[in-house]
Amino acid sequence: MTAPDLSNQIIESVPNFSEGRRPEVIEAIVAAIQAPGVLLLDQSSDWDHNRSVVTVAGSPAAVLEGLFRAVTVAAERINLFEHRGQHPRLGATDVVPLVPIRNITLEECADLAAQLGERIGRELELPVYLYEAAARLPERRNLADVRKGEFELLVQEIDQPARKPDFGPARVGPAGAVIAGARQFLIAYNFYLHSADVAIAKDIAKRIRFSSGGLPGVKALGLLVEGQAQVSVNLVDHTQTPLHTLMDKIMELAAQHGTTVEKTELIGLIPEEAILKAAAHYLRLCDFNRLRIIENAIQAAGEKAQSEA
Repeated sequence: MTAPDLSNQIIESVPNFSEGRRPEVIEAIVAAIQAPGVLLLDQSSDWDHNRSVVTVAGSPAAVLEGLFRAVTVAAERINLFEHRGQHPRLGATDVVPLVPIRNITLEECADLAAQLGERIGRELELPVYLYEAAARLPERRNLADVRKGEFELLVQEIDQPARKPDFGPARVGPAGAVIAGARQFLIAYNFYLHSADVAIAKDIAKRIRFSSGGLPGVKALGLLVEGQAQVSVNLVDHTQTPLHTLMDKIMELAAQHGTTVEKTELIGLIPEEAILKAAAHYLRLCDFNRLRIIENAIQAAGEKAQSEA
């Protein structure tokens, strides 16, 4: 594998694939995404969700090539007519977000998402919808709106004008559709309750969701995972709602239902800033910053010494 050039433009992508149960399929997708110049950062799979999440980074050209290869494999190996899982999905490759990391804007990532979507539609003949910053229609900015009714409803409605894809044919095969877009960094975080009552998780999710009058930058679902109620959260802006604020609110709402949070689960990666803010909050540290971490202080001192040499 060719190492990515980290000195120029860097983007991250966190594609979600509708397969979390067959290791051989997951391995084939992960192998395909590692095109020359693509750095594999993380991968996770969940049986109940029947979903895998892969995190990669690199130059825009390398990442787009890796994504196209992974979408190709997923389309060949995943049949949505047979797929069952707790997590909503529209396609074998369900969603492909591009995230600006270094020397690139969100608008440029939106253009890249359109380029990827056009290629997928043209070469793989899959319907593609653009969302978030790449959306061409205001009603498609929100991922949940694009995915409403999931694969099963799309099969029935794709020939209607409102469901016409941005790229590719207006027909649905076993691979379903691909949702591609651009967004800022997102923290995917799951809360497992000391309860098997999914109604509690659904109520908590509704009360914390920004669209329902809850916390800014929060999207949430209530699910049943391995017999345990789970509040699955996408924190789309941790500067508006810090991680510790989210945690405190969910614990408060869980207590109102007579239960507690047993454990939490991070899907993918998280910015250092979010963890440091949570640590400072719970440890009640005043004026805490990243340079109070010894590893960061050593790195900063070394970089300073090198620049002055």
